[in-house]
Amino acid sequence: MAELSALWRCPRCARTFANRNQSHACRPLGDLDAHFDGKDPAVRETFDRIVGIVRELGPVDVLAEKTRIALHARMSFAAFTPRIHWLDGHVVLAERLTSDRFTKIEVYSPRNILHAFRFHDPTDVDAEVTDWLTRAYAVGHQLHHR
Repeated sequence: MAELSALWRCPRCARTFANRNQSHACRPLGDLDAHFDGKDPAVRETFDRIVGIVRELGPVDVLAEKTRIALHARMSFAAFTPRIHWLDGHVVLAERLTSDRFTKIEVYSPRNILHAFRFHDPTDVDAEVTDWLTRAYAVGHQLHHR
């Protein structure tokens, strides 16, 4: 089993990354609440339900970036863009899953597969989504590399 290296912290923006000098949009994080200004309350409730599930799995950083909100461990494993009436999101998984709920699947490498979805209501976050988040959390900690 390969041991994972310590995280590298960007000296300018203080974000952590699994790889030293990793390319990124180096800018300060924004205000999480600002992402939800003018959005339906269900959009924030849906996001909060997702974060609650992930926090039950273990530590996670919620990064309010300019255009999205990322969930980050050693690497970002999920990201969300709040819209007025829905929440667009994706999880990064180590294998391709099949679900009618995925709006797009993009393969970046054999163990880095983006699965996109759209949720309208907190009840959309069910046992199937909990499974996706659990798998993505393991990818975020790079457990699939061990």
